[in-house]
Amino acid sequence: MITMHFTRYTDVKAFYRDTYNILMRHEAQNVIPLGNVIIGNRGEDKEGWRDPVNWFMGTVSDAGDIVLTAIMTPPHNLTLYATDNVFNAAALDCLLDELMGADIPFPGVMTEKSLAEQVAGRYAARTGAGYEVETNLRTYALTEVNPGVEIGTVRLARESDMAFLPYWSAGFQSECFNRPMAVPEDVEAFYSVIHRKNRYILENNGTPVSMAGITRELETVCTIAAVYTPPYFRKKGYACACVAAVSQIGLDKGYKKCVLYADLLNPVSNSIYMKMGYKPIGDSLALKWTR
Repeated sequence: MITMHFTRYTDVKAFYRDTYNILMRHEAQNVIPLGNVIIGNRGEDKEGWRDPVNWFMGTVSDAGDIVLTAIMTPPHNLTLYATDNVFNAAALDCLLDELMGADIPFPGVMTEKSLAEQVAGRYAARTGAGYEVETNLRTYALTEVNPGVEIGTVRLARESDMAFLPYWSAGFQSECFNRPMAVPEDVEAFYSVIHRKNRYILENNGTPVSMAGITRELETVCTIAAVYTPPYFRKKGYACACVAAVSQIGLDKGYKKCVLYADLLNPVSNSIYMKMGYKPIGDSLALKWTR
């Protein structure tokens, strides 16, 4: 029987060195952990959850080779990657031993579907905790935007958009994660979004009607996120046009693929993404523990 070895990291640069090439084996699948380790390694942005001082970072190795990578950026869920998507029960048990032995709480897990289910089953057996599905996601990748979805014009978000951007962002969070609609009083986070120059607004005849963002810019992949259209402007093709235009911007920047997540409970968004050229590459689950 091969002994599993757990390594916990407090130095994000060391974690980056040990895990980056492993996570890159499935770059499109691992946009979340890769984006996090890149942010931490650069050390340029420590706003909110981006400060690595609060992160949990760990690996489980089998005879010197990493077989499981784990990262958690509180308050977000634990994110895992089984190397080459090969499940190793002993490695997962080793990780759970360390988490529970060190009394490290984690609200849930976000990872490839079968691995998430394994985590839930093993965690439930140890603690008696139940779980609920926060989001049942399908990952899509696009290499070329299909023609025929052009409406209006897309531009970068600007400070004058603060008249509606916090409300749109709150609407996105509410609908995407099934949370109560709540607009934060702290507006600095929204100014940061504008200053990062990665949030785009679709205008039609001068009226803002939809938004999307480019996030987690990796070596060959970028992620399209924060896709939102206010209820009044829906069913007019704006979301499709916005995502298509922002995806093209990502490709024009030199990325080979644009990646996005779609909730499988929302057949409309899934059909929209496939219409513009996105193809499914895998499923993942975000699970939250219940007592």
